[in-house]
Amino acid sequence: MTTQRAASGITATPKTTVPLHGDKRWAYLTRQKTIRLATTEEDGSIYLSPLWFIVDNKKLYLPIDAAGRHGRNGAARRPLAALVDDGDEFSTVTGVRIVGKMVRVEDTALSDRLNSMLFDKYFYVGHPHAEVYFEMGHAAGRKFYELVPDKIVGWDAREIAASPGPESRMLPDFVRDRLVP
Repeated sequence: MTTQRAASGITATPKTTVPLHGDKRWAYLTRQKTIRLATTEEDGSIYLSPLWFIVDNKKLYLPIDAAGRHGRNGAARRPLAALVDDGDEFSTVTGVRIVGKMVRVEDTALSDRLNSMLFDKYFYVGHPHAEVYFEMGHAAGRKFYELVPDKIVGWDAREIAASPGPESRMLPDFVRDRLVP
């Protein structure tokens, strides 16, 4: 048991050693393109899918089609969780986990602004799929929902110069054949 674990009772992880919070968390969320949303179905099973999202004034908004399962689950106030993450290596792992609920946006002016922000984030003038995306959204009754967090946990392993894992110069047998002399 390490001194850090003994002192706190918590195993050191990226989330505990390099938390991502405050303005850095919102800047990270604003730059990211995909959120993985998991909502609870009526039978208790989980419905999980990747979605686009918008950050506006430190609030998260999700465009969801009227007949979508996430919309039904959110309207029923069932539990949900969301994840925005990035990183290909242990030392670049970054993410934000959110537990909360969804609330439908009823303000037309806000919805219009969010649609404009959505266009700016995911499309450009002349983009070959922009017109179809927004036309389909209109036909499908797409609405924005605010993801209202009860809890947010973020981590950013890029904040540390060295990996928080213990260093070892003894490689396991299964990789010894890959060593260059």
